[in-house]
Amino acid sequence: MPNPSAAMLVIGDEILSGRTRDANMHHLAQELTKHGVDLKEVRIVSDEEEAIVTAVRALSDAHDEVFTSGGIGPTHDNITADSVAKAFGLHIDVRDDARDLLVRHWEGRGVEITEGRLRMARIPDGATLIANPVSIAPGFTVKNVHVMAGVPAVFEAMVASILPTITGGEPLMSQSLRIERGEGEIAGPLRALAAEYPDLSIGSYPFQHNGVFGANVVIRGSDGGQIDAAMTKLADLFPA
Repeated sequence: MPNPSAAMLVIGDEILSGRTRDANMHHLAQELTKHGVDLKEVRIVSDEEEAIVTAVRALSDAHDEVFTSGGIGPTHDNITADSVAKAFGLHIDVRDDARDLLVRHWEGRGVEITEGRLRMARIPDGATLIANPVSIAPGFTVKNVHVMAGVPAVFEAMVASILPTITGGEPLMSQSLRIERGEGEIAGPLRALAAEYPDLSIGSYPFQHNGVFGANVVIRGSDGGQIDAAMTKLADLFPA
């Protein structure tokens, strides 16, 4: 049975403008791989309601799980929560459970409770909160969409909170072999090897270093025995 599929939706003009380098996709991909969920697609959209709504609907229909990052802070340009609510036709407002979490946290630190800060307690009806042990402001899950912060430390904490609630499949394993030959030379044997092991993913990633051309061949799959066997054949085909 195939592993569950997932998509990630990265939201933010700062990512598209190049002002901010996204680190969350790399972290999420690693964690999902260990959990047995296959990350199949990543999209980046601007801070525009229609772009977010369209992407959320499409990804939710196409995949078992969807993870968003960005756009749930206190300022006016953080519109992810409202856009996700609109995508599913849900009412959204400051919700008591989220508000209580934030108020207790702020009062304990002597922080003024402002209308802007309370925007972080806006949660769609029926959504489940995602715990945030870093800065308390929660993310939320509605249907199969997990809405999380864009700040890497907070995003990572939210991923750790939500993953135990998701049913995964077989964790993927991988091995790699560096082959100092051009891809044109290794393409045929690799095609044959891939046909022999249809349950494995065999990828070729070319490099050029100090005048040497070659490729790192990576074999991935959930069956360690098959990976070992395929790697042995690969090494025999292209001895160092």
